[in-house]
Amino acid sequence: MKKVYGSADEALEGLLHDGMFIAAGGFGLCGIPELLIDAVVKSGVKDLTIASNNCGVDGFGLGKLLDTRQIRKMISSYVGENAEFMRQYLSGELELEFNPQGTLAERMRAGGSGIPGFYTKTGVGTVIAEGKEVKNFDGQDYILERGIVADLSIVKAWKADDTGNLVFRKTARNFNPPAAMCGKICVAEVEEIVPRGSLDPDLIHLPGIYVHRIIQGQHEKRIEQRTTRKKETV
Repeated sequence: MKKVYGSADEALEGLLHDGMFIAAGGFGLCGIPELLIDAVVKSGVKDLTIASNNCGVDGFGLGKLLDTRQIRKMISSYVGENAEFMRQYLSGELELEFNPQGTLAERMRAGGSGIPGFYTKTGVGTVIAEGKEVKNFDGQDYILERGIVADLSIVKAWKADDTGNLVFRKTARNFNPPAAMCGKICVAEVEEIVPRGSLDPDLIHLPGIYVHRIIQGQHEKRIEQRTTRKKETV
């Protein structure tokens, strides 16, 4: 089965439609699928529900989809660093489902593992628990969280082979593996596609069975918060 495509537009052909549910990898601007996000913007699909740790920054990453009003609902754990995200949420233009960060990652992993739900103590007694089933185990309350299964996953990896085995680099191995797992179709963009058999099996972070389409491209890798030490004066 062909998995390597020539561009983001080509890789997403036939997969996008209005009202769909997309899981996107990345944490802040680290490890985000820049090229695939741009292709989704270009496609013009709307009323999207997107599950991602956050929503990029103003004018970059998933923030581009906010600018074009293509997102109807975000399932996220962090709103900061994006003024437009905050503005749309507070004005009622954007629906937002807050999830604790670990819960969101586990919901994705669970969905990708065929687990429809799980119980967690995180959020018990808070607004997170409102409307959710509460069950007592060994004298402690836990809330039921549902696994996430998305129509499409878009992720960013460092290396891949042509079968879809993925290797992530350092901090980019954040939400990308669970996001990739939970999509009915997963499209990955990578920095390098290497020959089959050249990846050490012990170093593969996500097996190719989860990945359906791959593209290789150049990435801006914008730094979200640049912090440097002031030059010392003698």
